[in-house]
Amino acid sequence: MRRRHARCRRRTFSQRTQGTRPLPPRSSSSTPQSLRVLVQRLPNFPDEWTLPEYGTDGSAAVDLRNAGETIVLPPLGRHLVPTGLAIALPEWTEAQIRPRSGLALKRGISIINTPCTIDSDYRGEIRIPLINFDREPQEIAHGERIAQMLIAQVIRIEWEPADELPPTGRGSGGFGSTGRH
Repeated sequence: MRRRHARCRRRTFSQRTQGTRPLPPRSSSSTPQSLRVLVQRLPNFPDEWTLPEYGTDGSAAVDLRNAGETIVLPPLGRHLVPTGLAIALPEWTEAQIRPRSGLALKRGISIINTPCTIDSDYRGEIRIPLINFDREPQEIAHGERIAQMLIAQVIRIEWEPADELPPTGRGSGGFGSTGRH
């Protein structure tokens, strides 16, 4: 079996990673890394609110709130909910907006395209596209926590054409091919 096409040459690690930025070194302590992000409070962000915070020391994401008026989402209804915040992310990072698990489980409210991606060059208001999967209308109150946001590093794709891909035990099986239990 031919593993590589003649045109595909083996590249060294330094050649493969040329032009990419390395991850910052991990600390040996149990303190998480932090990243400074510029944030702008927009006029619809109430003065009495604090900036988004982590719920616990082990939380991966901060909670975002509905900075708009109270809304009622009908079953399968969608609404773009404002947060009153705009951010300037460092280059090669993204913000991922994810549903809050309690909102999804208890009330059927989720995010249409989850996770939403906020690119580092976007400067507009963060708005959350909510959907109600419940059979009953659901109220989203002003100030209610509606989503979570975390920051992730972006790694750009550098395509390397190949006539064949290396084999694995799974192969091309997908969509439940590894079994139910």
